[in-house]
Amino acid sequence: MSDSLSIIRPDDWHLHLRDGPALRAVVADSARQFARAVVMPNLKPPVTTVALALAYRDRIRAALVDAGVATGTFAPLMTLYLTDNTRADEIDRAHESGAVVAVKLYPAGATTNSDAGVTDLLGKCGSVIERMQRVGMPLLIHGEVADPAVDVFDREAVFIERVMKPLRNAYPELRVVFEHLTTKDGVEYVRDAQGPVAATITAQHLLYNRNAIFQGGVRPHWYCLPILKREVHRQALVEAATGDSPRFFLGTDSAPHARGLKEHACGCAGCYTALHAMELYATAFDRAGRLDRLEAFASLRGPDFYRLPRNTARVTLRRETYVIAQEVPYGDDTLVPLAAGESLDWRLV
Repeated sequence: MSDSLSIIRPDDWHLHLRDGPALRAVVADSARQFARAVVMPNLKPPVTTVALALAYRDRIRAALVDAGVATGTFAPLMTLYLTDNTRADEIDRAHESGAVVAVKLYPAGATTNSDAGVTDLLGKCGSVIERMQRVGMPLLIHGEVADPAVDVFDREAVFIERVMKPLRNAYPELRVVFEHLTTKDGVEYVRDAQGPVAATITAQHLLYNRNAIFQGGVRPHWYCLPILKREVHRQALVEAATGDSPRFFLGTDSAPHARGLKEHACGCAGCYTALHAMELYATAFDRAGRLDRLEAFASLRGPDFYRLPRNTARVTLRRETYVIAQEVPYGDDTLVPLAAGESLDWRLV
């Protein structure tokens, strides 16, 4: 049993950094762990144009300087928020910008700040998707239907049938990332699909099933969307992440919300994991007996799919007790990380 593990510096292919004081509070946590991160565009208002994406990147860079992060050690990779009104020429500008790496699909109403999302993907966004397919720009998909008649635990499986399969049939060469995969159904779809398809997997979906939300009462800091699922689904995700397929890679979906907005009558969805993401992932891989596969999942498969160079620097994880902070500062409020107060067996050093 090894007491340390050296891997190529990882990247986070799905990250929420927020804006303003919240951005300044959390950005250093991601920069300490990762070399690059695909930054989600669901701000208020959403990042719908290249100009807005570049302005947001400038704010992220300024926040990194304010946090004392060395220049060039962390690169934000920008995305656009797809709406019913996105134009194909905006995709051209994004492709030519060198800063925007993907477009994000939020079905309207599916998750936090998704009210401006798409209401009819094939009906209203066909010209945009065709242009993305032509230039090779990935579509990052929040893979849940927002239909209130569909059980919250079934929304990913239903999305595959209603949206993903018709989308792939219509645009077979479109590069697609099924974000924060949560089900056995999703694993099987991504594993077997034809064409350029991949998926990100979060640490919380590797480590916990839906029982975690209700142990000793309702625990809002384990509530995220897509919601944690049954144990059979967690096991399928572990098999995918630690297996041989290059289609599954790291995306934390770290989503900070102030403590008061989580511990609330209508609490926000999202787990904050940027503080200790690699410790969580190392724990999941160690429990599966597959630490030797962590580097491929965290450091190799993502850059390969995004057609970006792999990082050259390395990081070290050491087997030692790591106690997760009970809370951390978050502007004028506080932020509770996932599994606050619990101990992990790994620390990034």
